[in-house]
Amino acid sequence: MENFTYHTPTKYVFGRGAEEKAGEEALAAGMTDVLLCYGGGSAIRSGVLGRVAHALDSAGVNYVEFGGIQPNPTDDKVYEGIEICRRERLTALIAVGGGSVIDTAKAIAAGVPYEGDFWDFFTGRKVEKALPVGVVLTIPAAGSEGSGNAVITKLDGLHKISIRTDYALRPKFALMNPELTFTLPPYQTASGIADMMAHIMERYFSPSEGVEITDRVAEGVLKAIIEEAPKVMARPDDYDARANIMWSGTLAHNGICGTGRKEDWTSHAMEHEISAVYGVTHGAGLAVVFPAWMTYMADRQPAKIAQFARRVFGVENHDDRSAAMEGIMMLRAFYGSIGLPVTFAELGVASPDIDLLVKKLHENKGERIGGYRTLTAEDTAEIYRLML
Repeated sequence: MENFTYHTPTKYVFGRGAEEKAGEEALAAGMTDVLLCYGGGSAIRSGVLGRVAHALDSAGVNYVEFGGIQPNPTDDKVYEGIEICRRERLTALIAVGGGSVIDTAKAIAAGVPYEGDFWDFFTGRKVEKALPVGVVLTIPAAGSEGSGNAVITKLDGLHKISIRTDYALRPKFALMNPELTFTLPPYQTASGIADMMAHIMERYFSPSEGVEITDRVAEGVLKAIIEEAPKVMARPDDYDARANIMWSGTLAHNGICGTGRKEDWTSHAMEHEISAVYGVTHGAGLAVVFPAWMTYMADRQPAKIAQFARRVFGVENHDDRSAAMEGIMMLRAFYGSIGLPVTFAELGVASPDIDLLVKKLHENKGERIGGYRTLTAEDTAEIYRLML
């Protein structure tokens, strides 16, 4: 097991009516002048934005609404939000939505007190200071409600890059009501499930030894997701199934599954290029990328893939490569059963420009990437081809 420090300052308020506590939690976190961030019209139509606004009004919290944040969030909205915060003298942010809204809020939070371009943080500069962020979660997927991470696409060049912080950008609170997810479209629900599974697997596929406890934590959450997913797809208003899926998304990405181990993150990096260039849903892209990455590894470093197959899907009585390949087949079948694509064509990308994807990937991430196994451009090109 590797040395580690684990610090999470986020307060989770989970259950029915959690969003109605936005005012009291904002005051408890010292938030008095807030940029209230949200995405499209669903936050308005569902009434959740109105309930949050009412809670802030009741608590005497001043706020300015900031909507229109789109999936696969881009830098233009970050610049716009930074300008509003500075002009209106806002000192905190509350994000109502999923990962795209939360990540935009985080990037704004880092950019407001910084004299330079916020994009500096996405090209290597450490976030030293940021405005506090609170979250009202409506889409369980990205896990951004419990992480210090954010992903933004720079429109000039379509560079989709993530940043990771220890705790500077971790939300101060996350209000999580599973009822807010009842009306999510099936494809969005399924894509969120793939996203949270990928967050676990990026940590699970590790070269670190002596990590049995986090192996078992990761396997347990994965097995629970696989068990609960068909329930939410069949009955979108199944509260307990929705609650288990929502909490799984948080556990997948709040860092607990990565303690004491090196992580990989190749599949996320490869998918970021796909969604940056082709605008696909991130979780759906991961459903295509991850089995291809695992297939590549089954021929080169199969032991952990085989362990995943045996412990998560119950594969028995095979050598490592055979077990790994059977587990990959079962993972693809699971994704297909909840309506997700597993090839480029099914993703809606009939003729991907693999040379472009590889070029952008290594421009953004370096000549060699990966934690489970180090990969060159030749390797990643082969993995992209396995998605055809």
